[in-house]
Amino acid sequence: MTDTLSQRIQALLDSEAAATLAHIRRGIEKESLRITDQGLLAHTPHPRELGSALTHPYITTDYSESLLEFITPPSTDLQQPIEFLENLHRYAYRHIDDELLWVNSMPCMIANDNDVPVAEYGSSNVGRMKHIYRIGLGHRYGRKMQTIAGIHYNFSFPDEFWRINRELEGSEAPLRDYISQRYFDLTRNFQRYSWLLVYLFGASPALCSSFLAGREHQLLERFDHSLYRPNATSLRMSDLGYQNNAQSSLAISYNNLDDYVRTLTHAMKTPDPVYQKLGVRDAQGRYQQLNANILQIENEYYSSIRPKRTINSGERPTLALQRRGVEYIEIRALDLNPFEPVGINQQEIRFLDLFATYCLLRESPRLEHCDLDASKENLRRVVYDGRNTGVQLNNWGKSVSLRNWGLEKLDQMLPIAELFDRCHGHDGQHGRLYRDALEQQREKLLEPDATPSGRILDKLESRQQSFFGFAMNQALAHRDHFRSRPLDTNLETEWRRLAEDSLAEQQAVEAEAEMPFEAYLEAYFRG
Repeated sequence: MTDTLSQRIQALLDSEAAATLAHIRRGIEKESLRITDQGLLAHTPHPRELGSALTHPYITTDYSESLLEFITPPSTDLQQPIEFLENLHRYAYRHIDDELLWVNSMPCMIANDNDVPVAEYGSSNVGRMKHIYRIGLGHRYGRKMQTIAGIHYNFSFPDEFWRINRELEGSEAPLRDYISQRYFDLTRNFQRYSWLLVYLFGASPALCSSFLAGREHQLLERFDHSLYRPNATSLRMSDLGYQNNAQSSLAISYNNLDDYVRTLTHAMKTPDPVYQKLGVRDAQGRYQQLNANILQIENEYYSSIRPKRTINSGERPTLALQRRGVEYIEIRALDLNPFEPVGINQQEIRFLDLFATYCLLRESPRLEHCDLDASKENLRRVVYDGRNTGVQLNNWGKSVSLRNWGLEKLDQMLPIAELFDRCHGHDGQHGRLYRDALEQQREKLLEPDATPSGRILDKLESRQQSFFGFAMNQALAHRDHFRSRPLDTNLETEWRRLAEDSLAEQQAVEAEAEMPFEAYLEAYFRG
């Protein structure tokens, strides 16, 4: 397999494809809970000054009315996503009064599920559908689980890169089909090696005990109402978080586009006895979920990576993929980094570029059930015990330590880092931005306390601090960071106008004559 990787890297170097890597497009979606100055979940509505959560292109809400989501437009400029996020946060802090943005993936103190307000999107059919879908998630998994926040990294290679590679490989497949298959090659390898991202960037080794009140767990309790594991990396990615046991029996295939759509569609059309018992509506006729199937819609499937295609209005994601193929991938395995004001930094972005490209270039056999089981077990071990870098992982049936396997992966990425530096004009002794990003990750494998999870637990131990106290201190520091850097006046004016336009757009949608909601749902799922 290493030979295949070397051959593909050399083929890039010998062709014009290498130069196209400078035109990779990246975008970031970043979630943050709004909280009160006492560290409790904010119950105020989504601020009007931030625009309509239904129609604003850059500021919306995820599950909860309190869970903001910031979205950057796709860009080939490496600096642009972070700078855009910085400005979005500055704008938001001007319009959330004395509230704060929680900086950790695991939520603040929440007494019970009913304390979590479900996001509202207005009275239009599409707005009602988004709200009811979230009501269903609350019934199925609990509302508190839906307050977990993360970073999603959207990544795509340029079309010219694909055209040249198709020629290099001698493929006669239509370009759209070739691109889709290669993205699925990437996603399979991502699942094999995502444990490395969780180790390097996991930042949720502890949480507030209120999150798991009444639930069984494997965590240790501190005197300060914090729960943790001494060598944990990302409890967000454990069975306590988004990797929910309720979906553990799903067998979604990533072997090709047709299998992916077929298995995902099957889950959306197969009734679940538990959800049937719950009922689509309650005794008063109010919707409790969109339907009683295993998945209400595609997005309910919690995967660490998704193949994506921009959808048209009213179009289901699976249909968009079938009709136009894969356009980009969405990496969903990243915790918020509480040491960074926007939750992510430039070095992490560069490493994600390297990691995704490595997953593409490395040979990617089909994922069989045994491979998926091994990947899930590797991830579980890294989540709960990853900073014990001697922990043994399963590498194609061979037991290997996390440290040794991780260092091997980084060694294999070095030629890709050199290639990226050359493509971005970072050649020579003073132009090692991608190689430096790679070297930073090597240091984390050699010194586990240098990981975000290690740094967090060090703060808790050295200062005898609770998880809540640490997170509040970081939230206050980040608030001061954004408020001390005024937003450019022209940008403030532009985003005020954008917010007003989005509110007007929602009003226009709600003013239109629409079919009955039941007919709308039937048409949507019929496709």
